Amino acid sequence: MNDTAYLFDLLKIILPALIVAGAIFLLFRQFLEREQQRRLIELRLENSKTTLPIRLQAYERVILLLERISPNNILVRLGSAGQTAAEYHRVLQEEIRAEYDHNISQQLYLSSDVWALVKEAKENVLTTVNRAFHGLPNPQQLRGTELAKRILEGLMNDEADPTAQAIEAVKREASGLF
Repeated sequence: MNDTAYLFDLLKIILPALIVAGAIFLLFRQFLEREQQRRLIELRLENSKTTLPIRLQAYERVILLLERISPNNILVRLGSAGQTAAEYHRVLQEEIRAEYDHNISQQLYLSSDVWALVKEAKENVLTTVNRAFHGLPNPQQLRGTELAKRILEGLMNDEADPTAQAIEAVKREASGLF
């Protein structure tokens, strides 16, 4: 009987101690999980303070790229005075490609879908320029102003700015940061 009483007394001491130890273990584990989540949130917040301005600058640069290669803007910026249509065509192609190449690293900050639209916009502008150039009867003898006129006529007939869709996509994605 003494052994049974002794075992019963031992259980009365050990069982509450195990329950208390289990509760402390669970509370400590929850505390550590919450602390880890808090630190993760702090790290993300700190990263966003650093990366948000960089991403916004990337969106700005891509919008600037698209505006600069837009046919309306590039024709004004790169005047055709004193050039043949063939020379002007070459200058336009080089400028469009140079603008794109200069900003190609910005794709790091854009989604793949939006960057694909930016790339497509560049190709559409080049296609517009090439279509107008190849539609000229004798580009070696015509002035660059004739090519510019053809490009603008092509835009008016298509009624679509080749960069408009990409610009809107970049704006939508940038507004998603807020």
